[in-house]
Amino acid sequence: MTTSLPDFFNPATVGQIWRVPYQARATEAAAYRQQHSITPAHADKARVCLLAIDVQNTFCLPDFELFVGGRSGTGAVDDTRRLCEFVYRNLDVITEIVPTMDTHSAAQIFHSVFWVNEAGKHPAPMTMISYDEVKQGTWRVNPLLAKGLTSKGTDANAIERFAHHYAKQLQDRGKYPLTIWPYHSMLGGIGHALVPAFEEACFFHSMVRSSPTRFEAKGDNPLTENYSVLSPEVLTDEGGRAIAQKNNRLIQHLLEFDAIIIAGQAQSHCVAWTVSDLLSEIQSIDPALARKVYLLEDCTSPVVVPGVIDFTDDAIANYRNFETSGMNLVSTVEAINTWPLFPTLATV
Repeated sequence: MTTSLPDFFNPATVGQIWRVPYQARATEAAAYRQQHSITPAHADKARVCLLAIDVQNTFCLPDFELFVGGRSGTGAVDDTRRLCEFVYRNLDVITEIVPTMDTHSAAQIFHSVFWVNEAGKHPAPMTMISYDEVKQGTWRVNPLLAKGLTSKGTDANAIERFAHHYAKQLQDRGKYPLTIWPYHSMLGGIGHALVPAFEEACFFHSMVRSSPTRFEAKGDNPLTENYSVLSPEVLTDEGGRAIAQKNNRLIQHLLEFDAIIIAGQAQSHCVAWTVSDLLSEIQSIDPALARKVYLLEDCTSPVVVPGVIDFTDDAIANYRNFETSGMNLVSTVEAINTWPLFPTLATV
């Protein structure tokens, strides 16, 4: 049930950028599969999904835009190392890996260029824009972008009305205020890519188990944040017309597994919102299904910007609420077969 770390894995390079040697890893995967008598994923009696949230350079490497250091300062690097080791030690258990990919362009509602004040200045990264500030005109939509963000023939004030609606929706639904994030996870950029060490682990898993990695992009809608891979923050405009939709296809896919293991970044934001949305779906179907969700506590960290903001306490409180709702808090220190209620792992 537990396999060994492959010889090529080097924990010292988890925090670095490098090219994955795919052909060499494919060759090694064939030998590894034979050495450990690992069967293909389609033969699994218990189907196990690893949902890996945003294990991308932009969040997980110290020199990138939104490195999630946690209070330790090295959080996401340590988390990714443990996650890679977890994948290799449980190659024969994990049926499928689903990495989510935060995917952005410059002109989005949570980036500085979208907003201006009376002086025409953009908000600094990590500014939190409240509904009152939008209503009072402290921040308004950048008029240089407004026409490009609306349909032809739409009146010029439509995007401003939407901005008011958006900020109020966040407030009314108890969400975080609109946060202006540094430009990050830019599609086509190196920050968007998976951390090489984790990309390598996903590729090796796909070769050993004959199970293609299922990538899920999120966050490319310019008019809404999309912390959760399962649903954007706001789904409709002020007139009730859809601007985005839930990822029902992925929700259904996840719930078909016997166990769902969740890790990634950041614990306080994209992980927490994804788990919260998954829990809402579960509770609408059968609350008992929460027991098949396993949250890897030592493979995720909260957003902490020293001297600016610290979401650690929020992250801890969220995880305790998830546990109270029936989900399992686990760690890579524990053998997977000792996790509570973990399904039978034998293959046919």
